[in-house]
Amino acid sequence: MRASNLLLSIVLLAAAQLAQADILPEAQVGIKIPLTKKPTTRPMTVAHIPLFKRYYIADGGLAPMGGEGEVAFSKSEIHAYDEDGKFINSSRPGYDNRSLYYNPNTAKLETVTYNISSDVGFSPNSGIFSIDLAENGDLKNSSTDIAGFNPAFGDSATMPSYNPETNQYYAKQERGNKVWVVDTKSREKVREIALDLVTAGAEHHDVSDHFIGYSGVKGQELVLLDVDHKAVLIFDLNGKYVGRSELPKNLKLRAQNHFNGTGYTNDMLFVYHEPEGEFGTYYGFKVLK
Repeated sequence: MRASNLLLSIVLLAAAQLAQADILPEAQVGIKIPLTKKPTTRPMTVAHIPLFKRYYIADGGLAPMGGEGEVAFSKSEIHAYDEDGKFINSSRPGYDNRSLYYNPNTAKLETVTYNISSDVGFSPNSGIFSIDLAENGDLKNSSTDIAGFNPAFGDSATMPSYNPETNQYYAKQERGNKVWVVDTKSREKVREIALDLVTAGAEHHDVSDHFIGYSGVKGQELVLLDVDHKAVLIFDLNGKYVGRSELPKNLKLRAQNHFNGTGYTNDMLFVYHEPEGEFGTYYGFKVLK
């Protein structure tokens, strides 16, 4: 009986190890993008379009402003880089960007703005928009409306990640462990995910306040930056802690990394490393095989 129990324990332990085998214990650098142009405000997030082999970095933090009789317009820009980290061009579509992602369902580069929920009152040019691109992937200054404000997104500064399989968003709420699942067809959240930060060994003030990434990997879908412990925490869609990947300890993260400068695209978590280079550098870290 003891032998069979021991065998069962070994099998269960092996199964547990296999369940986390896809998480890299130490994050691997997949790309570095040194910013060659001063950000208009704060570097907010990153998107990647495989067809054009380009990365798009969105600034955010400048609210749309307009004079009397003028359309409200944010000065925050979006910048294109190739897969070697070489700068291509910039555009100013006019939005205070919070999320930027490629939507394979529409084949569009899309942005979610600050205060999409109108949590701090109505503001112009708020919602979801597609950014126009040239045939070669260059950015244009024009855009198209997709959806207006929606209270289901919750906090005004949330940086929602997009799941193209379900056409839903994961909007992390600030100062806590809650993630709201949003379908833009509804004015209320679909459900709420409570991240098990306790098991992960973190508290809400340690981690990214507004952003959680969507990996698309079953059972390891949600990717969260732990700024204070320089680690990446992995959760499933029920909020269960699955594992962690350690970031380089010489990475000098700052207070602003709690609030912006993150993204998950092209199977990498992106982190803005402000001290490196004239205008900072984006690192893309592989944390899942």
